[in-house]
Amino acid sequence: MVAVWLLCALPVIASYLSFYVWKPSGKAYGDLIHPPLDMPTGLPLRTLSGQEVPAAALKDQWLLVVVDSGRCTGSCEDRLFMQRQLREMLGKERDKLDKVWLVVDDAPIADALRHSLENTPAMHILRVDRAALAAWMEPATGHGLGDHLYLVDPRGRWMWRSPVAAEPQKVKRDLSKLLRAAESWDQAGRP
Repeated sequence: MVAVWLLCALPVIASYLSFYVWKPSGKAYGDLIHPPLDMPTGLPLRTLSGQEVPAAALKDQWLLVVVDSGRCTGSCEDRLFMQRQLREMLGKERDKLDKVWLVVDDAPIADALRHSLENTPAMHILRVDRAALAAWMEPATGHGLGDHLYLVDPRGRWMWRSPVAAEPQKVKRDLSKLLRAAESWDQAGRP
């Protein structure tokens, strides 16, 4: 009888120990932005050809964002490549994620890079005013806007920032957890 009682009490005892003694904690690899910051409705976005794009057009899909100059070289190209690879690494969940490159100046983009990016699925290249973007997203202390990848949820809220020189496998783990947590209200593709 004592053995049956102990067997029944074991889950309760384990829950108390784990909550009050060991205190399990979940930690994201990147920085979770709490509370998430809504995308400004007046964010001045435009296509490379100069056509205005309303900020609301970016909603209804997860966005993995790279921010940099149009003279994208070196680490910028590496982030764009990582952005592409991360989307593919998500497997069946990849259709829930669009890639966005926010170009913060009027510098021309190299034809080869532009052609390559425009021919990849779910890629959006938009120009935006750096000051307007900096009023919404911010880098980690001591870094620039272009040093991170940023994640915006389907409701248009900036909610996550990658570390500088991020490790793709760890970023993928964060993205997978966030997409899995949002399964109840998220769907693949734009409506």
